[in-house]
Amino acid sequence: MVHYRRAHVPGGTYFFTVALGDRACDTLIRHIDALRSAFHCVHEARPWRTDAIVVLPDHLHVLWTLPDGDDHYPGRWRAIKSQFVQRLRFRGEPVAVNQRGECRVWQRRYWEHVIRDADDLARHVDYIHINPVKHGLVRRTSEWRWSSFRRYVERGLVAEDWATEPTECDGFGE
Repeated sequence: MVHYRRAHVPGGTYFFTVALGDRACDTLIRHIDALRSAFHCVHEARPWRTDAIVVLPDHLHVLWTLPDGDDHYPGRWRAIKSQFVQRLRFRGEPVAVNQRGECRVWQRRYWEHVIRDADDLARHVDYIHINPVKHGLVRRTSEWRWSSFRRYVERGLVAEDWATEPTECDGFGE
């Protein structure tokens, strides 16, 4: 078995990509309230600051800053994934299980990246907010309602018409 080495920086800011096992489904936005509830429940027990987020039909990107001295994001993700699955089951949604008895709602792994500096942070915030345009879900960033983009507009950090053309997606890698 491969043992993944994760970067752990106490109090660090991290970029995450977390995906569903079935990348062709829309479970995250169809059950956005269950996802929000799972996030809220885990956040109450183990706080962090969400700096930016976008939820797409089959995956999400998020920037978290953990409290000083805290680097335990794997436990938070494990709890969020578990809580979300519990909420799906409660609603009567079919939850496939593999031969090990593990739910196949989520991909087993996720991508994490430690934010190094202000430029790295800005590039990841932009990447998060452009993602719905990049995936062809909307033409304008402001049209996607499951994103922190509107908060950035309200705070005057970005113009509402930012990244409204598909060509503006160039330079944002995944």
